[in-house]
Amino acid sequence: MDTYALLYSSSQRTGLLSGFQQLRSQRKMCDVVLEAGGVSFPCHRALLASSSEYFWALFGETTAERFAGCISLPALTPEGLDAILDFLYSGWLSISQPALPAVLEAARYLQVAPAVSICERFITDGLTTENCCCYANLAEHHALSDALEAANQTIAMEMRTLLQESRDDLLRLNIQSLMTALDADEIPGVKELELIKLALDWLNANGPLPLLKSNQLLSHLRFGLVAPSDLTSLSHAHRAMATPLIRSQLTRAMEYHTLGSAQPIRQSKQSTLRASPNRVLLVGGGSNADWPEKQMLAFDPKSRKFSSLTSSLPLRLRNHCVCSVGGFLFLIGGEEVHEGDVDGKTSVTIATSNQVWRYDPRFDRWERVESMLERRAQFTCCVVEDVIYAIGGRQTRSDATATVSLGSIEFYDVATGVWRRGAAMPHPLYGHASAVLDNSIHVSGGLVGSVHGNNHDDNQHDHRETSREFWNLKGGVWEKRASMSIARFGHRLASANGHIYALLGMYEPFCDIEKYDSQSDHWTRLRPLLIGSFNYGVVPTGSGNLLVFGGRRWSDGQEVIVKSVLEYDTKKDRWREICQLPRPLTGTECTLLPLPD
Repeated sequence: MDTYALLYSSSQRTGLLSGFQQLRSQRKMCDVVLEAGGVSFPCHRALLASSSEYFWALFGETTAERFAGCISLPALTPEGLDAILDFLYSGWLSISQPALPAVLEAARYLQVAPAVSICERFITDGLTTENCCCYANLAEHHALSDALEAANQTIAMEMRTLLQESRDDLLRLNIQSLMTALDADEIPGVKELELIKLALDWLNANGPLPLLKSNQLLSHLRFGLVAPSDLTSLSHAHRAMATPLIRSQLTRAMEYHTLGSAQPIRQSKQSTLRASPNRVLLVGGGSNADWPEKQMLAFDPKSRKFSSLTSSLPLRLRNHCVCSVGGFLFLIGGEEVHEGDVDGKTSVTIATSNQVWRYDPRFDRWERVESMLERRAQFTCCVVEDVIYAIGGRQTRSDATATVSLGSIEFYDVATGVWRRGAAMPHPLYGHASAVLDNSIHVSGGLVGSVHGNNHDDNQHDHRETSREFWNLKGGVWEKRASMSIARFGHRLASANGHIYALLGMYEPFCDIEKYDSQSDHWTRLRPLLIGSFNYGVVPTGSGNLLVFGGRRWSDGQEVIVKSVLEYDTKKDRWREICQLPRPLTGTECTLLPLPD
């Protein structure tokens, strides 16, 4: 049997198009003339029919145009038709932003799908603040779904600049893109009232619209993010605000503001901030362990950048706790540090607090809520199903002669705004840590029993009293679980990827961490830090990694406050420094909280 070969020459295909292009430029063998805007384009019927669904149908066996010498295309511009013909004859498509509408119109009209795809990619790759509204309208008109989605996302993220510099572009935006932008979960740097005013201005510029359409548009706004005084005036701002649907949304927003303590558990999309949910909030602490600051820092894990919040803490605290529920921050207990003047000399007084403050990032506002039943410092708090638990700790006696450790637990019912007592721990404990896994509270380490004497100092604890015990609270009953391999005090627990991690501590060994598996009730030692620290802040991220902020460490027999931000990869068992704090920081407490940019 004879053998044979099938070989392909790319130059033949390229040469074929090149030959047709040369014949076209010389106007040889052209058998049809296309006309647009008074400009004629001699072409080859066979090439057009083989490259375009439109021309294939136009030159079919039963059409009147199959023998026509000249075909008029009044829907197209000369620039658009010329660009598409060049593409059909050469494979190259010349596009610029000014020419894009005409080119895309011609590609769509003539059903040249590859040219349409190139135009869509040009839009997607070239989106900027200046052109995103124009491109969104173009993509919506031509049903370019990918380009439309990208343009709408750009509009939402660049809304602040657009409102300041290109408001007219927003007022010319198609309604679908505007609704999509107003539905976005992230619109950095823009207050909801500005978005409401934009929507009303758009209705004025593009109206009158059927009430169904205006209802659809205004329903994407979040009236719960608007202050009550502004809500009252909005109800009369536009006739579209007077429809039954929108009036009911305004009423629900007003009711939300009257919920008091129950606001965190009565969240809806109408009251949810348009912000990234993964911001880390660093609350309190300072560059001096004995003089905490009222600062709050926000950390963005994506950009690894810090920003300072305009609001400061209502109290100067140390050894406090923080947690978040429903997008609100709770600042709980700790030691109030006051500076006073006694006999002309500056003095610092410290008192254990039972105060609880709630921070609402929607309106940058602090509000004092019901205090704990007991004053607590060096305690731990955690959240289970929107209930806040305060566990153990220590307090200074009223006569300030001694500090007493606590075995009590109390929990805050957010719905009622009331603290109630829970199941006491097996023994008093402070300097311990807690974490929640599978809706069960786990507590480890700490110091057991009472501490006597005044002038309590974290560095004066008897290391021999430090505990390795690990307890589980579920259903109101404490159960002892497998002990940690290391006795720890001033350490941290964190839940990630279905495990509990115990990190570092105040005493040797500073650097060790271990992981708890609840299924096997077993601890596993993991890779330690080369240089350990204590009095740091820690938070688990959405990816399951752990972030450690600042703290103190020993260097040449001296305590040094550090600026490092460390990340522990729980899957790879690996530590690395990802950035540094703006300044040295110790004693900070961390939680994840959505924050406006």
